[in-house]
Amino acid sequence: MDVSEKWGTDVDTAVELALAELKCSRDEVEVTVLEQPSRGFFGIGSKLALVRVEKKAPVVIEEPAPVVVEEKAPVAAPQKQKPQKSETKAEKKKNKKEVQPKKSSIEEEVGNLSPVENHIALDFLKEVTEQMGLVVDVTAKANEDSVLLNIQGKDSGTIIGKRGQTLDAIQYLTSLVVNKDQNNYIKVVVDAENYRSKREKTLEKLANRLADKVVKTKRSVRLEPMNPYERKVIHATLQNNPRVTTRSEGQDPYRRVIIELK
Repeated sequence: MDVSEKWGTDVDTAVELALAELKCSRDEVEVTVLEQPSRGFFGIGSKLALVRVEKKAPVVIEEPAPVVVEEKAPVAAPQKQKPQKSETKAEKKKNKKEVQPKKSSIEEEVGNLSPVENHIALDFLKEVTEQMGLVVDVTAKANEDSVLLNIQGKDSGTIIGKRGQTLDAIQYLTSLVVNKDQNNYIKVVVDAENYRSKREKTLEKLANRLADKVVKTKRSVRLEPMNPYERKVIHATLQNNPRVTTRSEGQDPYRRVIIELK
């Protein structure tokens, strides 16, 4: 597939959806805005943006064929192959551990959760979405210290908003409700259509790409303002990079990450 047309709450969201479908970066495509979005109240009654994203034609660079010098290798006497040792149970267990998938930041933060049907966060979020006139399905998992709410449905894009800003606002409000008059703080995470996991992977790719750019140009890069969770993803991705380092500057909500040479 070389062309994708997508709707979104704004142009950037529509472009990101198209890039995900084409499996391309922004530099590899041409973007045409077919319809501009119009604002509504908290995403209600707004007109979606429509974009056409098309892959750029690849640039073919002809290179001279390498000169191959063939050398005659001495003929070695055939050797008997040693029988391969079968893996022991301990080795199999070790190898199995090595291929374990990396947990996302969300999974590391909230820990082990169990599905719940009655929770103050679940009741609040259902009421908010109903009052907004949105058709979504809300589920929750929780433990003593955390609660994770997942939103799915045809109006989930409205919940996410531009780069997750509406989702973050709803998460903040839900956290205020859950922790009101509570002695122990409860971690609240609100997600929609696995947006946060997808966003995390996008940020990891962005961090590595910009780190390479910093090394190549020897100039620091300032990212756009991000929330604490997204800044944490950038810092964690590059913390073991031997060539660059990261730091944050500014005050929320305009605090941003700086990537620079060590």
